[in-house]
Amino acid sequence: MQESMPRISRRSFVKTTGALGALAAAGGAATATGSLFGVGAAHADADAPDEVVWGHCAINCPSRCPLKFHVKDDEIVWVEADTSSDAAFEDRQARACLRGRSYRRWMNSPDRLSYPLKRVGARGEGKFERISWEEAIDTIAGELTRVIESYGNDAVYIDYATGVEGVTTGQPFQRLLNLCGGYLDYYGSYSAAQLAYMQATVFGASGGGSALKTAEDAELVLVFGSSPIETRQGGLHTHYDYVALREKTKGKIIVIDPRFNDSLSGHSDQWLPINPGTDAALVAAIAYELIAADRIDVDFLHTYCSGFDEESMPEAARGKHLSYKDYVLGEGYDKVEKSPEWAAPITGIDADAIRALAAEIAEASPLFVTQGWGPQRRSNGEWNFWSICLLPLLVGQAGKPGTNNGNRESRFIIPLTDFPSGENPVEASISCFLFTDAIDHGTEMTKTKDGVRGADRLSNNIKFLINYAGNCLTNQHSDINKAHDILADESKCEFILAVDTVMCDSAKYADILLPDLFRSEQVSLASTGSNTAYIVTAQPCTSPKFERKTAYEMCEMLAEKLGVRDEFTEGKTQAEWIEELYEADREEDPELPSYAELVEMGVYKRERPGNIALDKFVADPVENALATPSGKIEIFSQKIAKAMEEWEFAEDETVYPVPAYVPEWHGVETTTDEFPLALSGFHYRGRVHSSWGSIELLKEANPQELWINPVDAESRGIKQGDRVSVKNEFGETQLLAKVTPRIVPGTVAMAQGAWHDADMQGDRIDRGGCINTLTTQRPSPLAKGNPQHSNICNVSKA
Repeated sequence: MQESMPRISRRSFVKTTGALGALAAAGGAATATGSLFGVGAAHADADAPDEVVWGHCAINCPSRCPLKFHVKDDEIVWVEADTSSDAAFEDRQARACLRGRSYRRWMNSPDRLSYPLKRVGARGEGKFERISWEEAIDTIAGELTRVIESYGNDAVYIDYATGVEGVTTGQPFQRLLNLCGGYLDYYGSYSAAQLAYMQATVFGASGGGSALKTAEDAELVLVFGSSPIETRQGGLHTHYDYVALREKTKGKIIVIDPRFNDSLSGHSDQWLPINPGTDAALVAAIAYELIAADRIDVDFLHTYCSGFDEESMPEAARGKHLSYKDYVLGEGYDKVEKSPEWAAPITGIDADAIRALAAEIAEASPLFVTQGWGPQRRSNGEWNFWSICLLPLLVGQAGKPGTNNGNRESRFIIPLTDFPSGENPVEASISCFLFTDAIDHGTEMTKTKDGVRGADRLSNNIKFLINYAGNCLTNQHSDINKAHDILADESKCEFILAVDTVMCDSAKYADILLPDLFRSEQVSLASTGSNTAYIVTAQPCTSPKFERKTAYEMCEMLAEKLGVRDEFTEGKTQAEWIEELYEADREEDPELPSYAELVEMGVYKRERPGNIALDKFVADPVENALATPSGKIEIFSQKIAKAMEEWEFAEDETVYPVPAYVPEWHGVETTTDEFPLALSGFHYRGRVHSSWGSIELLKEANPQELWINPVDAESRGIKQGDRVSVKNEFGETQLLAKVTPRIVPGTVAMAQGAWHDADMQGDRIDRGGCINTLTTQRPSPLAKGNPQHSNICNVSKA
């Protein structure tokens, strides 16, 4: 059947059917075949070889896989992964996963945006009409000028977005706004805000983890809530290195996770199922056992850490039973001994199993403890991260060969200079997770209550918002129903500009929507790596189709209208900027090939020995003191203790200055009769967040399912493949049931990132299985981060 598929080139087809018809027909031809990779070499004309153009995957997956686009008649005919044969790396090809290999389906999608659009319906309806670029630029520039004159530059905001990655990404819009007086900035991320806050708090600037290569020498590898096989597929990234670790290590691998995740396949010796959000309770019980058995490395803790026991506490905090040891032994804080019997009903792990794990940890040398971003993306995520990092410190297994500091593994990256955005004259910034609060009631947001930085409070609500290459206005933001109500109210945020490749859910809220080019349709560079670092290049694989433009071109047009074009461009095109910045990097790193050589190579690779977290600090803790108040690793945090005195917390928020267990607002200990199940999210092999969420063949291969244990399914009359309804106080979503013992009883889980599919003017029931229909916009207490995995719900047959 594939042999009979029509070969449609844009140039010939536009002549007979017009531009809009060509888009639909070309997209249809691209997606009708059953292959994920496109038509394939077998379908190329025999008398004309393909032109091969290097490009790269540029979505928020750190693998950044190199891609070879096979092009004929200015159309992509198939996509090939890295098959480079450099002798030094012949066994390390950065092969793309099925997502990257299906790029052609996305780039040629019939839903691809091709022209500037203006909203004609209510925000969120997705009703638009085509307009000219001139009208679009005039409208955007006029609205930006009006908002700045009426409110000030701090009423302008660029939303957090991760839909593209490369040295130019969203910086053109940042540069443009900085030339116009600045904008309200954000800090943090949706992925790892709690981790980033605590990493700086506990370790200062030296909090990164060891390389996975280091774990090959470990006797015991302890993994908390991490699945690189699913979260970082393809390329020479963590997926590749984790598989290598499973094959090479002689040590035992234990994975602690609510799910039997895909990374447990192969050489993983034990799955220790744990109730989600209870990692800190498990660590406290292990600490209790280690103290009872006199297996704590007290000398290590006194030399390198502050706050484990009374002797190592800061002077001002002594004599008050505020140490971590006092917390564990029940002599401080809540006065409860953190024994395995205490932890068992909380964690779901038998007390004897906790004792056995503690004994293994005490015996293991080297011990490699690592964690993913799942445990910290919770309402108590700051303490989960902190506790897991404490575990190797208790037994002196940090800063030495084969060890880690408990953080996520580090990555080796060749640094490249990004397109310069310039200095932002606006000093205030907010947590990226709180942008809807800043739209709704920004003038009520303060430093001590909402984590405003650079100012004591915000002086304006957000009135002008730019959403470039992102789906975080709704789909990836929490409590979609609440977000919709805020965004749909035009009296709040008065103008929204969105730039994207397709009509995702967030794009429906734009007042003006502009059509973007993929990174492989323009000149681009990206740098990434894990044990092996690589730079990948992109040259335009086809000419720009229809009226799509790069972000740089859009901003250049806006800069012209706003009178700052010369300052914006400095006389250079985007391609000239990239080459100039790269050659400046090359002056600092002479090993790099010339820009021309790099473009010819397509991908440049480099290796380094696996680094060891904290090795310099452990070798000389005086000369290499950490950037913390004590100069040591903070087990008692003076920074958090100060925040407890100065910040405003909700009445039901518990904040500890030690890595204690804090029950979640919506978790296993706070379920109700109405919502008796905990609900957690996870990353999925079929998408990167919501990217690729509209590719039908990938959706067919990776259906959106609710993982539910047979015990919970049977009591609800739910069978494998049934369509189920998941409800809580925030909304309702529907999806297929995956009945499996691979998830702990009492907890259900669904992959985050599925496209929201609800009638927002009707019943608002999401039929796409989007978890953010059910999540809260309440931020975590310290980092003001995204607690997307902390939820409770009920499940029934739809």
